[in-house]
Order: sequence, then structure tokens, then C-alpha cells
Amino acid sequence: MAKRKFSLIQKDYQTINYVSGPLVFVENVKGVSYGEMVDIISTNSHKKRGQVLESSEKLAVVQVFEGTEGIDVDRTKVRFTEEVAKIDVSADLLGRILSGAGEPIDGGPKILPEERLEIIGSPINPYARQEPSDFIQTGISSIDGLNTLVRGQKLPIFSGSGLPANELTAQIIRQARVKSGEEFAIVFGAMGITHREAAFFTKDFERTGALDRVVFFLNLADDPTIERIITPRCALTVAEFLAFKYDMQVLVVLTDMTNYCEALREISTAREEVPGRRGYPGYMYTDLSMLYERAGRIKGKKGSITQLMILTMPDDDITHPIPDLTGYITEGQIVLSRHLHRRGVYPPIDVLPCLSRLMNMGIGEGKTREDHRNVADQLYAAYAQGRDLRRLVSIIGEEALAERDRIYLKFADDFEQIYISQGAHNRDIEETFGISWELLSMLPVEDLKRIKKEYIDKYQIKKSES
Repeated sequence: MAKRKFSLIQKDYQTINYVSGPLVFVENVKGVSYGEMVDIISTNSHKKRGQVLESSEKLAVVQVFEGTEGIDVDRTKVRFTEEVAKIDVSADLLGRILSGAGEPIDGGPKILPEERLEIIGSPINPYARQEPSDFIQTGISSIDGLNTLVRGQKLPIFSGSGLPANELTAQIIRQARVKSGEEFAIVFGAMGITHREAAFFTKDFERTGALDRVVFFLNLADDPTIERIITPRCALTVAEFLAFKYDMQVLVVLTDMTNYCEALREISTAREEVPGRRGYPGYMYTDLSMLYERAGRIKGKKGSITQLMILTMPDDDITHPIPDLTGYITEGQIVLSRHLHRRGVYPPIDVLPCLSRLMNMGIGEGKTREDHRNVADQLYAAYAQGRDLRRLVSIIGEEALAERDRIYLKFADDFEQIYISQGAHNRDIEETFGISWELLSMLPVEDLKRIKKEYIDKYQIKKSES
């Protein structure tokens, strides 16, 4: 059987038809494949990188990662490389700051790659998937206690403009822990952030020493928007390498997915595609799922990939296409509250609309503590009752409440000020449980109906006689 022969000399095309936004349209091409990498060489020999988005017998549509400024339609050459987008990977990437395309930008020594991998990655065979198990301690009580992050899970954080999502992200990155003795790494992909935000993350990681275990992909707001399309793919490829080659527990943090989706919309508009909801492409669900579904565990492998993705909800609208589609694909959500933020509560996590669908797989005896599920249910129920009473008080006044109702009203206030609001303090899971039982001791024992009696006898803090 004859083998396919690849050309040793790559052919240059000088047949650019026109340029539209980040896209270049090249005519009269042959043998071009979808996803193929492209070198775009200007008259001064300056080279830009691109990728084929669409190809036919006569026309190829190329997205240019560095932007299309300075491209001369008549004189620029286009060279198709006959390979897909790849990134050099190595364990030495830990502690390094890379561009959105995976090139070192921190001035450090050259990285010697161990492998060169396709950024699209290999989808995990559903049969080979192992169910998520064990928890990742973030040091945030609202997450660890009530919406536990489980290894292999994908859990988004829904934020709003002006809310401290960046501060919460940095805090989780420097505080996140797994069991002692296990190797843990964080891959952080920042897309479309400002120079000020980039400086904040960089200084925070360097000051706290967190950078030593972080691979930092940085795509700035003034970088080409097209680069944001490959940033999360590069980050996840490195995460897969560390997890399944070096058996590490890897936490991938992606921010801001709203900027990523805006880049998708820009490309779709340049290609003159029929828009979907609010102008976003109709395939955005498929595109996002190709990223989110790269989280998980594989049978026979010790490593795992867990995803935390942060997105800013336009106008705080949780029904907007970006959070809406993200919620369908992922296993829960963490929601930041503007009301709590205005009251000075940090982190302003509104626990009532929050959810971790895989929480039960990562908690319990031998993982967190035997009373975890019961305590979380009781805290949630008591806080929800206190929130309902606040609305009643706004109508009839606090004086009209029964004594038991006043207890729940005070419980809601203390829960926000003591449990949710913790500032920059790093709480381990035992400290979170201690605060939980201290708050539950405010309630009448007969009202603790969601907690087994043996747990009440074992853990409850007795009320003082005074």
C-alpha cells in the first residue's frame, strides 16, 4: 500500500483575497485541512501565526493569532505547515508565565520540551472515565462547607462587573490544597484581562510563593482577541500532561470566560455566520463543552483535572447565554452577590443559589467528616429561613416576630458575618466545621432535624448558662 507523501518544501501562496477583522481569505489553495497551522509572512519577513478555520477546493479562511494589522493583501505570503496547533509541554513549565499561545514571557530560561502536543487534546472515552472523588480544599468556608469542590469536577463561578472575582480567584489559587503527600499543581489561564489585573495576579503569586506551583497563561486585553481562542486549549493541554504523565492533581482556573465568548462572537461576525442568541454563534454550546469536558479522572491514572471557570454575567443576568450554557454543561455554580458585596461581606458568595452537584462524592468519613452532609443541610435550611424572615420584617417590623423567629433572623446575620465573611483568612475544613457548630448552637436543639442525634451529641457546642 502506498504511503501518503508530505511535501518537504512547503508551498507559499500569495493569493490573499481580502482581510476581515482577524480573518484572512486565501484563494486557489490545494490540500489544505481544517485546523492546519499557517505562517503569514509579510514583506519585511515578519512572521505571524494562524490557523485554518474553513477550507474548500478554492478558498481557505485563516484566523490570525497576532492580529491582521500590517498585512498587505498583494504582497504577503501564506504558508500552510501541514500540522495542527501544538504546544511544547514540560514539567518545567511550573512557575513560569506564558503568553496566551504558550510562549514564555517572563524572561526566564528557555524551556526544553518533553513533548509537543496538540492543543485540541484527546477526548476522554466515557468508558474510561472514573467518577470524581475526594475534595479539593479551597480555604473558603462557603465552598468547602456548602458547595464542596470535588476532584474531576467542573464548577463555574458566576460574577458580575465590579465584584471581587479576581481577589477570590487569587485567594483560591494560593490556598487550594489536596491530601498531604500528593503532588498538586494549578494551571491558570487569564483571557482578556487588563494590565492592572495582570500585575495584581503576578505580584500576588510571587509574594505568596504560589507561583512555584502555577503555570500562568496570560492573554491581555490589548493582545489579539483571536489568541483568546487558543489560551484555554493550551492551558488544558498542559494540565492533561501534568495530570496523566506525572500523576498530579491539577486545578485549572480559567478567567474570564465572558472574554473568551466575546472573541468567539467576533470571529463569527467576521465570517458572516448566522448569529444565535444575542449575536453569539449557534455553536457556542459545543465550543464551551469541548473545553469543560476536558475535566475528569481516568481509570488506572492517579492524576485528575478539576476546573474552576470564572465568568462575568452581563448586567448580572444569570439567564444570559454565557452563564446559561455554562450551567448546562458544568456540575453546579458558585454565585457572587452584589448585595453582600455592598454590605462589606467578603467573599460575597450567595450560598442559596449556589450548588455543587458532585458534593456527595467528595465528602463524608475518610474524606472530610462524617457529619458534613447533615451540617451543610441544616445550615442551608436555617439561613434560608432567616432570609425569608427578613422580607417579612420589612413589612411588619421585627417587633411583631415570635421569639423563635428572632433567633433565625439573628442566625442569618451571624451566618453572613461569621461564616461567609472571612476576608483573606485561610480556613481549613476543621475550622469551617467548628464555626458551623458554633452557629448551629444558636438554634433550639429540637429544630436541628436534619442532623442525626449522634452527631449532635458528639459535636454540638453547648450554650452557656448565661
